[in-house]
Amino acid sequence: MTKAIAGSQALQRNLEAVDLVGTIAFLLSTDSHFMTGQTLMVDGGTEFL
Repeated sequence: MTKAIAGSQALQRNLEAVDLVGTIAFLLSTDSHFMTGQTLMVDGGTEFL
């Protein structure tokens, strides 16, 4: 089942915790201080398939 799900992803692998670290660090940093009301899709490109 896991391989089937990974095969349907644009990056051909499943999400791992390490894939979220950069996004979380950005949101917690002052680099994101001017962002409001945004949705950041961390889905490996699945949204575009």
